[in-house]
Amino acid sequence: MPDLRWGLTLPFPGMSLADHLPLFRQAEAAGYDDLWTGETSGPDGFTPLTLAAAVTDRIRRGTGVVNPYTRTPAIMAQTAAALQDASGGRFVLGIGSSSNVIVERWNGVPFEKPLSRVRDMVDGLRPLLTPSDPPGRGLGGFKLETPVAAPVPIVIAALRDKMLRMAAAHGDGAFTNFLPLGGVSHVVEQVRAGEAEAGKEPGTVEVVCRFFCIPQSAEEGLPLARFMFAAYGTVPVYAEFFRSLGWAEQLDPMVDAWKAGDRKRALELAPDDLIREIFVFGSPEEQHERLDRFADGGITTFILTPITAPDDVPRMIDALARRR
Repeated sequence: MPDLRWGLTLPFPGMSLADHLPLFRQAEAAGYDDLWTGETSGPDGFTPLTLAAAVTDRIRRGTGVVNPYTRTPAIMAQTAAALQDASGGRFVLGIGSSSNVIVERWNGVPFEKPLSRVRDMVDGLRPLLTPSDPPGRGLGGFKLETPVAAPVPIVIAALRDKMLRMAAAHGDGAFTNFLPLGGVSHVVEQVRAGEAEAGKEPGTVEVVCRFFCIPQSAEEGLPLARFMFAAYGTVPVYAEFFRSLGWAEQLDPMVDAWKAGDRKRALELAPDDLIREIFVFGSPEEQHERLDRFADGGITTFILTPITAPDDVPRMIDALARRR
């Protein structure tokens, strides 16, 4: 089984990137293993990692995640190789299909065949991001001017069964998000099945999950969690994910209200039971206890997202630091 790893999501909410530098140092001093970016409508997935590479010595950095639609294979390879070089071999490339909203609505690129698109990008990058003599070539004969000195691990974002198995077969890890506690065993089973199909040693593929940590009781934090959940749970790829885990009856009224343009009603219909399964509420002790249950279920890499005011982020970094 891969070693348990403890990480944070970048960027921290409500803060300029310039103000992140002391927090990167604090996270490393507190014992965090990883820093992982997101990429929606804030900073891109690579720039915060470049800044972190300049001020940390040990911590690993990963994109969580960038998509194969809005960057070409050559650009993706160049950027990944540059970050691997800048970080002294401590970079992980997280790739995922993203969503129809980000890819098609915001970027004007058809959101087609997500599984094939991700698999083809990963397989096309492998020769470029693995040391070899002679250096590997990618699409159209492209090769890096300076080959990578160490392999760049590739983690694949996955929610449903086919993508989870593909992530295990073609990637070095599977990255999931908004995972209910009750769905952990199913997700891990699919990852291990993908390993077996590819002939990999059991338990060698990383199982990565992002968690949203709210330092309030569930009753106090539910209004914020409902808002966050509704924004994601109504996106088709996430709605299908929750349906596949057996939450269709509770989810569909919210989705229907959202599609009808009634955002207020959608928030009212957000399924509290599912939200409590996903979000991590409470004191630091309560949050660690909750995260331990995910670790017991087979999650190996934890990416924590503190949902708090900017001036509270330093406290949360220390409070959520690894204890296991």
